[in-house]
Amino acid sequence: MLRSFLVRFGSLSSVLLGVSLITYGFVFLTPGDPAYTILREQRQSPPSESEVASFRAEHGLDDPFLVQYVSWLTDALRGDLGVSYYQSESVTSLVLTYLPNTLELALAATAVSLVLAVPLGVLSAVHRDTWIDHTSQIAALVGVSMPNFWLGYLLLLVCSLWLGLTPVGGVGTLGHLVLPAITLGTGMAAIVTRIVRTSMLEVLEADYVDTARSKGVRERLVIYKHALRNALIPVVTMVGLQFGYVINGAVIVETVFQRPGLGTLLVDAVFARDYPIVQGVVLVTAVAFVVTNQLVDLAYVALDPRVERGERP
Repeated sequence: MLRSFLVRFGSLSSVLLGVSLITYGFVFLTPGDPAYTILREQRQSPPSESEVASFRAEHGLDDPFLVQYVSWLTDALRGDLGVSYYQSESVTSLVLTYLPNTLELALAATAVSLVLAVPLGVLSAVHRDTWIDHTSQIAALVGVSMPNFWLGYLLLLVCSLWLGLTPVGGVGTLGHLVLPAITLGTGMAAIVTRIVRTSMLEVLEADYVDTARSKGVRERLVIYKHALRNALIPVVTMVGLQFGYVINGAVIVETVFQRPGLGTLLVDAVFARDYPIVQGVVLVTAVAFVVTNQLVDLAYVALDPRVERGERP
């Protein structure tokens, strides 16, 4: 158990170190001088060379890349992600302010996807090669192919502008969350539906399912008690991976629905060349993604202990 924990911790640390290095490197190599751009925007006029030099010296932008990176990483390990160039506020406090809205959206989108995907996947597998199966697969294909931003604008047009059922944007109530969650959860639901269907088809052909049926167990119990639990093992892995992508996809959805979250914070920072915010948001997102994958591994072991023992499922 201790060895497994150390291996997982080492893997997690290596991934996060690589992500931090790549993120900081890309930002460092971005064309343009952030000092000049920020001062020009703040003062609405071109800054002098002395003002630019003073800004660069104040924020350590004159130091070599490795010096800047090590300094930033050391501070990040202590929970200090720097100070925003524009807002002159701690990046850590900004991230903590916006993070709950993004997590709320990600969890709601995941819930929407599971509510849609699990019943559709089970029905599709149980009624294989029927109109129910074909309709479910077509719906999944449409869901995968549909861009989030297009669906978001379509839902805004119909539900908010034409019917007046939900607010146009913002946060605070369930009405503000419904459309963004549906928009973000639809693509995930399409993928999970196909995984549930495939997994259920394999499980329904297993010997223990035939044994349960031969003993006279009702078909509903066979499907939902015996088959579904084992069919959910690969689904858990997929949902965990998709949850990480959902957090990333929140960037687009939050922009469409004008939700204050990490997505809108990141987009605004990119356009403003506010590099500390960009680096902080990307690092936090990467941490969330990697930690989610580790939790998925633990859930996988809980559902099938043979994985921990090294046995073949």
